[in-house]
Amino acid sequence: MTLAELEKAVADGTVDTVLLAIADMEGRLQGKRLTASHFLADVLEHGAEGCNYLLAVDVEMSTVEGYAMSSWETGYGDFRMVPDLGTLRRVPWLPGTAMLLADLEWDDGREVAASPRQILRRQLARLAERGLAANAATELEFIVFRDSYEEAWRKGFRDLVPANLYNVDYSLLGTARIEPLIRRIRNEMGAAGLAVENSKGECNFGQHEINFRYADALATADGHAIYKNGAKEIAAQEGCSITFMAKFNEREGSSCHVHVSLCQAEDGSNAFAADRELFERFVAGQLACMAELTLLYAPHVNSYKRFAPGSFAPTAIAWGRDNRTCSLRVVGEGESLRVENRLPGADVNPYLALSALIAAGLHGIDAELELEPALEGNAYRSDKPRVPRNVYAARDAFAASEVAAAAFGAEVVEHYLNRAGVEIDAFEAAVTDWERYRGFERL
Repeated sequence: MTLAELEKAVADGTVDTVLLAIADMEGRLQGKRLTASHFLADVLEHGAEGCNYLLAVDVEMSTVEGYAMSSWETGYGDFRMVPDLGTLRRVPWLPGTAMLLADLEWDDGREVAASPRQILRRQLARLAERGLAANAATELEFIVFRDSYEEAWRKGFRDLVPANLYNVDYSLLGTARIEPLIRRIRNEMGAAGLAVENSKGECNFGQHEINFRYADALATADGHAIYKNGAKEIAAQEGCSITFMAKFNEREGSSCHVHVSLCQAEDGSNAFAADRELFERFVAGQLACMAELTLLYAPHVNSYKRFAPGSFAPTAIAWGRDNRTCSLRVVGEGESLRVENRLPGADVNPYLALSALIAAGLHGIDAELELEPALEGNAYRSDKPRVPRNVYAARDAFAASEVAAAAFGAEVVEHYLNRAGVEIDAFEAAVTDWERYRGFERL
């Protein structure tokens, strides 16, 4: 949607609300609902204020300690949400509504370094210095339940009814059971300007996936965040619920495979296809940095429960050609040549995952790393290094990472280390169902 189209829609009364959104540390959309007239008259030029605690809270939006940029001591002031008109679009599932994303800056015009969108912008700028850009796509899985979000909450998220009662991976019969909801998500995401390609069933009960055409990395991350938020809103309107947890139960987890290729900024041609050495060094960088950047691919305690042998989620740091047992799967030829990182789950922040991928690839290119031979066979049973087993190990590896420090800067590294500490503290303070079942009578 162009600005002129928005102005016309506001004038004729078909749009009365504008959502101005940022992506928080979890990749969630946060922001304000603005009257369209106020947006055009004031916010378009000057931006809108938002409390800087939006990048310094836990998943439950509780204030926590340890963030340099936002605290009780600094008064929890504001930063400015600066509209990015390139992201303006209608929201088909909400009447009279348009939306756009914002970049974050302080009152003096400095960018907010810890903002996920700014982190990705800086990695893309590093590519641009070399005459390169990044194309990407994210394959986001989720589980659909017949229960509403409110019903699921009242049930304590137990005994929920999945949309399918058996494995519907690629099943046209099984996916037809939930097609009214999935079709609505596909069509309304398309109407919002996202290029939808297909949907399919997955292995866990009620598990599905909707795929979108690749785009430049920033547009892909923006689309990912908009789609994830919108899919939940549409499901709620249909009396259902969707979870993007990496591991909802003991069956298959929900992944977010991330496909990336580099292209020439000048003409968009695939740089991997033109320069095999560039491609191999990029992939070698992924392998070299995977353990130390896993915190950006797997940010939650729950994320690591997905890494199980024989589950199509990786456990080995290895690459292979069209080998789904590896954490890095190389696919395509010529202009479609790309690498698929299979480590992230559906809970990932797409801005941070893509930032990590680019930073690792640039490390491989700059250090002129050589790519080891592709793994043949079953990576689960290989002698390759393992991905971190839990968030504790991932946090420690990230803290010690020279690549992270050089690519992101100390401010960002410290910010996301604190976020990991907040996640760990919350988990360690919780008493789980597993503990009750295990110990209530028998201990």
